[in-house]
Amino acid sequence: MAGSESEGAAMSTKAGASLTRDAWIRLRSNRMALVSLILLALVVAFSFIGPLFCEYQYDEQNLDEQFLGPSKQHWFGTDSLGRDLFARTSYGGRISLAVGLLATSVSLLIGVTYGMVAGYVGGKTDAFLMRMVDILYSLPFTIFVILLMVLFGRNFLLLFLAIGAVEWLTMARITRAQTLNLKRAEFIESARALGFSHARILFHHILPNLLGPIIVYATLTVPAVMLLEAALSFLGLGVQAPMASWGSLIKEGAEKMDIAPWLILFPGLFFCLSLFCLNFIGDGLRDALDPKSSKD
Repeated sequence: MAGSESEGAAMSTKAGASLTRDAWIRLRSNRMALVSLILLALVVAFSFIGPLFCEYQYDEQNLDEQFLGPSKQHWFGTDSLGRDLFARTSYGGRISLAVGLLATSVSLLIGVTYGMVAGYVGGKTDAFLMRMVDILYSLPFTIFVILLMVLFGRNFLLLFLAIGAVEWLTMARITRAQTLNLKRAEFIESARALGFSHARILFHHILPNLLGPIIVYATLTVPAVMLLEAALSFLGLGVQAPMASWGSLIKEGAEKMDIAPWLILFPGLFFCLSLFCLNFIGDGLRDALDPKSSKD
């Protein structure tokens, strides 16, 4: 009996490794996704390692060097306060990527848990929880953020809460739909027959089977969150000076675009490149993790 259990565990491990390997092979065959991974890694390296190659701080002002164009001294030029744009762009990348990743993590934590509970419990509980999602969908995002700012003040960490508290709604719907299908599967019925708790079934049996859609949605949510942060910066609700994000830098560059076009060129380039890379990676992961494509 023990031998059969160990053989079953080995076969399960081998099957899991095989599925992961097949997904990686399909992802590598997608040239756009692979190139996007490399470019995104370079953007991340620029954001976190770039300041080491710059002798200026992101908030260091020099009024004698206002609106200098790109040069050997200032690779990306300077802004209206003489601050080095290279340093501010690399620092802004940290903020934008952090907002994207952390707000997405918040949205996944809330949305996955909420959707799994709604789909697994079903009935009136499911109906009530999803009607709450519908109500929240109808609330204007900008007004919700303004209310948070008024109640709690302008705080950088509040961006994670405000954006994550809205972006989880779609994830909840996706997770609920997948859970409704999975809870009728034979292995879930077997787990119930063995007396496993609901929590164990949810997090040890259903959640692992949701990782594919969750990973794909996460890669598509990060660029959406970064766009929201940029929109908030244009409204004056984003990162506050002297801190900078790509969104706030693009806003400043748009105001001075006629006299200093480099102010919007470089932050906009890195911002757009990151969005394109994340979207192509999301598309590649969706194809790689699609069970139907593994049968082709």
